[in-house]
Parts: sequence; C-alpha cells; structure tokens
Amino acid sequence: MIVPHLQHQALLADIQAARQTNDGFRIWWLGQSGFLLQWQNQHLLFDPYLSDSLTVKYANTDKPHVRMTELAIDPRQLNFLDTVTSSHNHTDHLDGETLTALLDVNTSLHLVVPAANQQFAAERLGIEPQRLIPITDGDSLELDGFRLHAVPAAHNLVDRDEQGRCRYLGYVAQFGPYTVYHSGDTMMYDGMVDALSSWAIDVALLPINGYLPERRVAGNLWGREAAQLAHDIGAKLVIPCHYDMFTFNTETTEEFITKATELGQPYRVLLCGERYSHSE
Repeated sequence: MIVPHLQHQALLADIQAARQTNDGFRIWWLGQSGFLLQWQNQHLLFDPYLSDSLTVKYANTDKPHVRMTELAIDPRQLNFLDTVTSSHNHTDHLDGETLTALLDVNTSLHLVVPAANQQFAAERLGIEPQRLIPITDGDSLELDGFRLHAVPAAHNLVDRDEQGRCRYLGYVAQFGPYTVYHSGDTMMYDGMVDALSSWAIDVALLPINGYLPERRVAGNLWGREAAQLAHDIGAKLVIPCHYDMFTFNTETTEEFITKATELGQPYRVLLCGERYSHSE
C-alpha cells in the first residue's frame, strides 16, 4: 500500500508549522479529491474522504473498493477547520464517517453542500438540514475570508433536480488576490471553458481517472483532458487528483504529465500528504 508523504502527526505538524507563514497560501492533498487550503490561518477543506467506509461497504461484493493509499490523517486531528465542502453525494465526496468526525471537533464548522443535495446530506450525517449551507451554480458565499462560487460539474452529465439546481458542483474559491478551482468530479461539458475563463485561476484541482463503463461508476476527466482544460482556462498551475485511492478506479499520471508538457501547461503532481506552497 502507498504510504503518504506525510501522515498523521507528521502531516499535522507540517500544517501547524505552515500557519506561521504569512505570504501566499498552501495546499495539501489528502487523497482522492480531498485538499486542505490554508491562507492567513484560515482553513478550507475540499471534499475530504478520510475513512475506510467504502472499503468496508463493498467488501465481499463484485465491486470491491480495495484501498491503494494509507489514510493520511484521522479527521479528528483536524480541529482547526473553518469551512468544508462536499461537491456531490458520492461517498468519497460526502463521507458520513469523515464529516461527522469533523463536525464533532469543529463546533462552528461551515459545511457547504449543493442545495439539491441538502436533505440527503443531512440524513446521511444525522443532522438537521439547517446545519448545512446550501449553494447552487451561479451562487456565491462569503465564509471565513473565502468567497466561494459554485459552478456546474458533469458527472457524467450536468444533472439538475426538479427545481433546476445542480446535483454536481465545482467550487471556485477566491481569497485575497488568489483563486483556486476545485472541480469536484466532472467531465467536459458545453460552456465549461468559457465559464471558468472568467476567473484568473492560480491553481486548478482536477480529476484524472477518466471514464470506463466497465467500472460501473460515473466518470471523470482523463489526464489529457485535465491538462487541456487547465491550459484552456488559463490556470497558472494544475494539480491532478482522484487516483491512487481504489484499485478498480484509478489511472497513472503519465498521460496527464505528457499532455501538460506538450501544452506548456505548468503542473505539480503531489504525493498524498504533500504540501504545495504558492507565493508571489
């Protein structure tokens, strides 16, 4: 099994030490699509999956979720968070075990979910729907120094509920002079590049595990598509994700790196538990 670059107490120590840095911002990849963003002692956590709930759920089935990378950190160690997002209802983006633990140790935590999924998320977490902060595409929120904009995601399609609200979202986070885009799970869709090009994106966090119908799960960008998307929206840097978690639903970074290099698109491949520091 893959051992994270930093794990548990060592990872926590790195996060805490970085809080003394006043310039720029930091991002840690926590596995799958989970990223911790730190800026001026504020912490925004995108789509954490920090448990073995899927491995347990699908054990002894015809679709086992065999874990590839060890857990980076126990969510109960993350008791300094301000805002957490869920981009959609799939368990690796809305994990009850992870999120209830985070709510227990962060009593004033802001938990942002798609408005279309608010009731479902509340039931999964065993909380009142009012405890969650709903958002849909085109909406923006000001939370803890971050301005969050919701944009559609296609997983596999841009799917809306009966009220026209997207079930799958990406998030554009603006803070100070910086902008980070977390796509959630997505494939390409009409108008995506034009919509995202309206922001000056410093870092794009994009999935690269692709789509194969035989996996029997919804798909994502392939590595070449993630590199192309980052290039087309003018992202200053792209970091790949959504790989090396489950053996049946992963890809290597080779295609992503090859395409990014061909395009001249700046990129950074992080190890699970590794930090990226951005400063100007």
